[in-house]
Amino acid sequence: MKITFTADAELKVALNDCAEIYRQAYGQKEIVSYLIPFMHASFMEIDAGFRRARKQLAEQQSQSFPNQS
Repeated sequence: MKITFTADAELKVALNDCAEIYRQAYGQKEIVSYLIPFMHASFMEIDAGFRRARKQLAEQQSQSFPNQS
């Protein structure tokens, strides 16, 4: 799936810096659009507040649609 988003100039610079740090660390150049999904997935995995809210959302949805699993 492809998702497009808008980043301000400061975030764009930070993302480019992240790609350069990745290149220096792993010796492999990656484009920013390849790295973003992995960075975001990692953040969501470690964010306890997001995990709680997502679990609560799933519970709400299962109560609204009890026969759909």
